[in-house]
This record gives sequence, structure tokens and C-alpha cells, in this order.
Amino acid sequence: MSVDAIGFSADLLKAVKNCGYKNLTPIQQQAIPLIRSGHDVLASAQTGTGKTAAFSLPILDAITKSLSDNQINSENRTIKALILTPTRELAAQVAKNITAYSQFLPLKTGVVYGGGKMPSQTKLLKTGVDVLVVTPGRLLEHLALRNVDLSHIKFLVLDEADRMLDMGFLTDIDKIISSIKQKHQTLMFSATFSNKVTTLAHQILKTPKTVGVAKQNATSGKVKQSVYWVSEERKRELLSELIGVNNWRQVLVFAGTKESANLLAKELKLDGIKAALCHGDKSQGARNKALEKFSEGSVRVLVATDVAARGLDIPDLPFVVNFHLPFLAEDYVHRIGRTGRAGKSGTAISLVSPKDERFLDNIEKLIGRQFERIIVPGYEIGRSLPEQYDGTEAVPLKKSRYRAVQEKNQLVAKKRNEKQASKKKKGKTTPDQKYNAKIKKKR
Repeated sequence: MSVDAIGFSADLLKAVKNCGYKNLTPIQQQAIPLIRSGHDVLASAQTGTGKTAAFSLPILDAITKSLSDNQINSENRTIKALILTPTRELAAQVAKNITAYSQFLPLKTGVVYGGGKMPSQTKLLKTGVDVLVVTPGRLLEHLALRNVDLSHIKFLVLDEADRMLDMGFLTDIDKIISSIKQKHQTLMFSATFSNKVTTLAHQILKTPKTVGVAKQNATSGKVKQSVYWVSEERKRELLSELIGVNNWRQVLVFAGTKESANLLAKELKLDGIKAALCHGDKSQGARNKALEKFSEGSVRVLVATDVAARGLDIPDLPFVVNFHLPFLAEDYVHRIGRTGRAGKSGTAISLVSPKDERFLDNIEKLIGRQFERIIVPGYEIGRSLPEQYDGTEAVPLKKSRYRAVQEKNQLVAKKRNEKQASKKKKGKTTPDQKYNAKIKKKR
């Protein structure tokens, strides 16, 4: 269906076309008419299929049409649409998209999340916005300080509801909803329909319409998925080989913890592969800078934890790697959804060791698929595979130039250390000792 056929206002349609939209995606075709009719909606679709536009376009259209001339010209605005998101990255991305969709409309969009500066957020809220995108915890802080007024809310959106519940935001969501006393329309959008999501939907939605345009917990058919069978100790070495030999230029790698992400990024740099970090211990500014460098191509690898599984919208991202499989099988769907977005192709690989088998089994059951375990010659581990996976060896890979450089540097360092140790043993002055003596003399 063409975007012209949906009946948006001329200014909204102009902005949508400026953003490159020509046709509505399936989730947009189904959800937009229901939202415009005033129904509460529970919607699920694969990540990257246009959920943000599906809920924001009809909201922007409705708010604009309801404004009087005085309200349009007023400097003091009231929040009419509140959008809850689980992470800072997703909040920033949603706000960016809505700002683009409303570029020709007399509306103002704001974003508030943890890690941002409270004074500037307070000023934004006091001045007023028409659409506010938030993370739950930071919104509650502003509510406690009486910085925000929710008495004019007409639309409440829970974006990536399953992720918010997985992150423990249920109590925060309940507090926020109880703060909105007036009648409003509630929309829940989620990548999956978990038991938690359906339970919450029964509690907060009134006679909702359910929209699901894909098999639940399905992965995109455009994403090529592979599993490499390798020992835990050699995962990083294999990852460097795959990146170097295949000349992968933009790779999003998911690690299990912040500590393992730090170590992996450090080791990749030793292999000659530029890498940046994105996880919860990094400031928002550092995370934004890392993402910017990755998007523009100045670093080849972005090592992230699941804080980045939602909200990262990198155009044409070609590769996603699960260095560690996620604890929750549903997060596998979210992670690989960073590639193959909007009908484009992508590649997702998982490095799986024997200790990961139970996580892989859960993923296979969830998505209804059994993966071939690929064994790269030279990376075999001392245990037999299940019978169904016998004989699945991949084409041998040559040693990457990055690995060769690393081995050369390690050899040079080893020889230098041995030489200095030998001189020290014989009583000779080493270069380091000479340098230290020179510094002491100057002092």
C-alpha cells in the first residue's frame, strides 16, 4: 500500500516521503487504521519492520488535527503523547525518528533518559513538549520532583514492552500508568508476545485489537544465520580470523558481560582490528561517540552488551556476531534483528562452545530451527559432536594478516624481553636501566 493511500495530512505526508517512505510495511498497514479508530492495540512484529512509524504517524496526525490556533502559537506546550522505552539508545532513536516525521508540523518532541543532565531535562519539561520519549526510571525521578505534568496525555505507548519487562520495569510502568488519571489510548508494541507481555496487556489495555504480522519469535528470512563450534578459549582468535580473512568492515559483536566486552575489545585491538565499546558502564556521551565512529566506519567492530540489543538503528548493518549466546532465548531474536532490517539482507553468526549448548538448544526450540555446527579446521575441540552434526566442516580459512601481525609483535616483544633479561643476568646495563638513570640524574 502506498503512503499516499492512508490519508495523512499534506505536511505529514511530505515529511514521510522526505524520510524515504514510499509504501507502508505490513505492521503499518494493519496498526495505523486501528490506532486512528481509537482502539487500544497490542502489536508484535519482527524488529526492523517499521514499528516506530506504525504508532507515531497516526499519533502525530491526530495531535496536529486537534490543535487550535492558540495552541499552535503557544510557547507553553503540554505533553499529549508519552512513549516509554527500555534503553537510552532506543529512546534517542525513537525521538530522532519522530522529529523527522514531524519536521513540517507545529509540534515539538523531547527525549528524557537516565544518564542525561537533569538541569537541561528539567528546562525542556518546564518549557513543554507535545511528544515525550522517556525511559521509565528517569521519568519517575522527574515526577517525584514535580518537573513533569502528565494530566494532558492522550496517547501512551509502551515500545519494546517485552524488553522493559525483562529489565524489571514492571513496577515503574505501574507507577507511571497510575499517574495518568484521564482517559487515554494505550498502545503496546513488542518484538515478541511473552507471557509477561500478555499479562500486562490484560491489565492496562481496554478491549485491545491484536496485530501480529509474523510468526512469534521468528527471525527474518533475509538474515543468514550460522553457528561456529569452537572452544571458549579460542573464540576471540576465530573471530579475528573471520573478520580478517573475509574483510568484514562493520561488525556488531555481542558479549555476555561488561567485563568480557572490555577484554574482547582490547584483544581485537591487539590483533590490529579497530574496536569500540557500548555497555552500561560507559557514559551516554561515550556510547554515542562509539556508535558514531562505528556508523561512519572509522572502527570496524562495535562490542556491546544487551543494552544495545534494542534501539541501535544502523543502516545496512551487514554483520552481527554472538560472541556469547544470550541467557534469554528471546534476546537472540532481538540481537540478530540489528541486521537484515526493513527487508534487507544480513549475516548473523554465533560462536558456540560446549558450555553454550543449553542456550543454543533454547534458541533452536524458540525459533523452530536446528543449526548446523560449522567446524573451522584448526579450531577443533576435543569432544565429539552429536551424530546429526557430523561432517559439517567449513572451507579452511587462511591465517589472517591481523593474526600474523599480532604473532610478529609478540615474537619481537619476547625476544626483547629475553635480551634484557640476559644483560641483567650478566650485570650489563639494559636500555630501560639507562633511561631510568638518566631521568634520576635530571631530577
